[in-house]
Amino acid sequence: MAKLHLTGKELRAIGYPEGPVISVAMNVMEKQYKHRRKEEALTALKNILAEPAMFIEDETLSPIAKLLLPKEKTAGDEIALLNNGVHFNVFGAEYIEESALQQMHAAAKLPVSIAGALMPDAHSGYGLPIGGVLATENSVIPYGVGVDIGCRMCLSVFDINPKELTNREAYFTRELNEATLFGAGKEFSKTSYDEVLDSPVFNEIPFVKGLQSKAEKQLGSSGSGNHFVEFGIVEIPHKDEALGLEAGVYLGLLSHSGSRGLGANIANHFTKMAKEKRKLPKEAVNLSWFDLNEEEGIQYWMAMNLAGDYASANHHVIHTKIAKQLGRQPLAMVENHHNFAWKERYEGKEVIVHRKGATPAGKDVLGIIPGSMTAPGFIVKGLGEAAAINSASHGAGRRMSRTAAIKSITQNALKEELQKQGVKLIGGGLDEAPFAYKNIYDVMNAQQNLVQTVGLFYPKIVKMDGAPHKGKNKLQPEKGDTYVEGE
Repeated sequence: MAKLHLTGKELRAIGYPEGPVISVAMNVMEKQYKHRRKEEALTALKNILAEPAMFIEDETLSPIAKLLLPKEKTAGDEIALLNNGVHFNVFGAEYIEESALQQMHAAAKLPVSIAGALMPDAHSGYGLPIGGVLATENSVIPYGVGVDIGCRMCLSVFDINPKELTNREAYFTRELNEATLFGAGKEFSKTSYDEVLDSPVFNEIPFVKGLQSKAEKQLGSSGSGNHFVEFGIVEIPHKDEALGLEAGVYLGLLSHSGSRGLGANIANHFTKMAKEKRKLPKEAVNLSWFDLNEEEGIQYWMAMNLAGDYASANHHVIHTKIAKQLGRQPLAMVENHHNFAWKERYEGKEVIVHRKGATPAGKDVLGIIPGSMTAPGFIVKGLGEAAAINSASHGAGRRMSRTAAIKSITQNALKEELQKQGVKLIGGGLDEAPFAYKNIYDVMNAQQNLVQTVGLFYPKIVKMDGAPHKGKNKLQPEKGDTYVEGE
């Protein structure tokens, strides 16, 4: 019989935490169980993980058990993670990288976790993976929400023949260029107004008060990374009562952006506070939380909701400007957050549901799941699937990092793909090329039990930032994702 060989991946798959325990467990089992079947070794390791105290006196297995026992906590010590995390369902596991799964395993072991889910577009981020959904008990995790608080989609559907996008391409291109600003830190010289700027939260939290002027100057801007504003073709195959549109083909305006510098500064400020208040092991260091009964938790909740309202106002300013230029009011508007936390009911109790890069998909709730600059976006209606905590993906999800995309994708390849799909790109870099993303059809097929498709949006004139990617920065962007500088 061949000698036993275990891998760290196999141990992590059965719930072993990152750290010395993995190498110790591999070493012990490969010596003491070297002539046994792998299944026996893994079963033994599962038993130790489930009840480490039962193996403390075991002459062979005690080195593993000792490392799994939670340390007694004294003031200032790390908070120990649970040995066995709460269950979380994974949708489209074949499309999800292991690092995102490991981040979700760490989140599931937080003492405040109730339930979780991982969406098919998931990839690793800071703290909770992008595409991660986590329900907690009376607590909120700033990095469970993300840096770009309230990042969202907004679609306006107009009763205009979409052939106009070809016939009057220069006109629609001009409207996109004039309606908003792209780029990290960009501000308007002539500002717009929305009642969100008068929110009392600005006066109730001193730190947030210091962000009010910047928020005013950035209102109606779109940021950088994968943020966009684009015209395209909306196809509605049949009338759906939730959407309220007759079957047909329409002109659509779709935007994706969030709370700009306001949200990014709130996220980083409160994450720092949370980390100082609750120290966690290395694998969960970015998942520090606030209790919603404590002052910091109350302040973060207020600031997060302000940033969410501000993100919504950003989109409405853009859509109102363009609707005015088009001389039409939209027949319908569909919008949703995907970096936020909500108070919801789960299995009969109130929980805080974090959706970091995940779309709310409660029963009959409408949302938008975009593909890429050339792939279609899906107008969806939630099916209220409890196994996904009423959630769905927020897009196709990246399959390669920004750096990898820039190194491996050529300008010619991008140009050919744009021409093939009949898309005009204004700005936009190789880091956002369609090849950097997963296949949106694969992602949608993996979540057929979570949402129903009620319409499609095909991009035709796409406006993005297009600034060169400069890597990490002082505001800690999500790994390989949306944010550059203030996003």
